[in-house]
Amino acid sequence: MPGDAQEANRRGYAVGLMISSSVVISFTGLIVRHLDVDPMVLNFYRALAMMIAIALIVIVKYRRMAILSVIRVGWPGVLGAVMLTMAAISFLQSLTHTTVANTLFILGAIPFFTTGLAWIALRERPSRKTLGAMFVAFTGITIMLGEGFGSGSAYGNLMALVTAFCFSIYAVLVRRNRHIDMLPTLLISTVLVIAVAGITKHDRLGISMDDLLLCMLWGGVLSGFTSVCFIVASRYIAAAEVTLFMLLEFALGPIWVWLFVNEVPSQWTLLGGALVIAAIVARSLLELRQPAPSHPGSKICGDKLV
Repeated sequence: MPGDAQEANRRGYAVGLMISSSVVISFTGLIVRHLDVDPMVLNFYRALAMMIAIALIVIVKYRRMAILSVIRVGWPGVLGAVMLTMAAISFLQSLTHTTVANTLFILGAIPFFTTGLAWIALRERPSRKTLGAMFVAFTGITIMLGEGFGSGSAYGNLMALVTAFCFSIYAVLVRRNRHIDMLPTLLISTVLVIAVAGITKHDRLGISMDDLLLCMLWGGVLSGFTSVCFIVASRYIAAAEVTLFMLLEFALGPIWVWLFVNEVPSQWTLLGGALVIAAIVARSLLELRQPAPSHPGSKICGDKLV
């Protein structure tokens, strides 16, 4: 049926968006390697660049209705913006108070948190294929980071957990309100991040031109593109699947640092990264081969027909 084929095409389009955005955002580590700035100051300029980029998109899309589009997101958009802001701030706190390995390991649990929340709030039941891909990818992350695990601090580990939980709530909110254009939510979030970072670091916002340009690239291009793709993809595929594709960033990041900075990853990093990539590629191929629903009144919920 034409409607079924269109639905399948949209899901394939969403998968393509998430893979593309994960590849783009995976260059973040390469950029951060060249920055020597306070993390909160980085967040200030990254959010500023992203705010400008998203504001331009909103203005071009809505023109005179741009302000109204921000108002229309209502409480779901505001709550989503707050969750996204908390995730950004707690992520930096985690990096400065515990090991990078601990932080990334906990963030690797985002698809599992999202799956649980989506099951409760949206009745989206993940299929065995999706769960299998999640476990394989998480195993890969564990292998990648195994050598770098440390005790860290309880506060730093807690902040990583807050990051994962807040982002999972954001993912479910975006999916639940997919009938609303949640793009302005990103605009609200960047304003909140700028406000928090500006207040806490108002006397230390000085930054070199090179660092500023890198922050503009990071926030305006990498983060901006990825965030927009996330919202669009959430309209067509389940929240658990959207966050699963995000794990590709963890696998590709070390590869770019290896290629461009000549920082050779360990064999465990390569093995774990290969597992993550294999899990996501396999899940993508299964998604593209998956037939569209055959019943006119049916609804796709993750991989399940309900």
